[in-house]
Amino acid sequence: MRAVLSIGSNMDDKWALLRSVSEEFAGQIVAESPVYATPPWGVEDQDDFLNAVLIVDVDESPLELLRRGQRLEQQAHRVRVRHWGPRTLDVDVVALFDDAGNPIDCDTEELTVPHPHAHARAFVLVPWLAADPGATLAGESVEGIVDKLPPAEVAAVRVVEP
Repeated sequence: MRAVLSIGSNMDDKWALLRSVSEEFAGQIVAESPVYATPPWGVEDQDDFLNAVLIVDVDESPLELLRRGQRLEQQAHRVRVRHWGPRTLDVDVVALFDDAGNPIDCDTEELTVPHPHAHARAFVLVPWLAADPGATLAGESVEGIVDKLPPAEVAAVRVVEP
């Protein structure tokens, strides 16, 4: 199964926290976006985030993959105090595809894939497009979805170097 993971951090050593996810999936990464600095989404009174997208090939079930991401968040001492608030590490399963490239949907209490907010988030879509220019989400090209977002929101997602 191929998975699109959106990773982000706006606390502590953000670079090291993102690197920890890349290291966890090192042998399974198919593509990786650059790292982007992005303004907070949802709750704006917090520091900017660093965000990236990893595309990985895994043998786990969607729920096992979710739990793997949650374990990484726990190792980063993530505390869920405020919805969309500051976080040491966020690992979201954005999209899943079978070996033939067909989308896999998942709708459980724990996991909804495709991610229900991905289509509205430049901080997910811009890195995803960089990692996979031919990407699709719910049958639509990610490039086409990005083109429909407010230009200022897209422009605020900018590549950064460590």
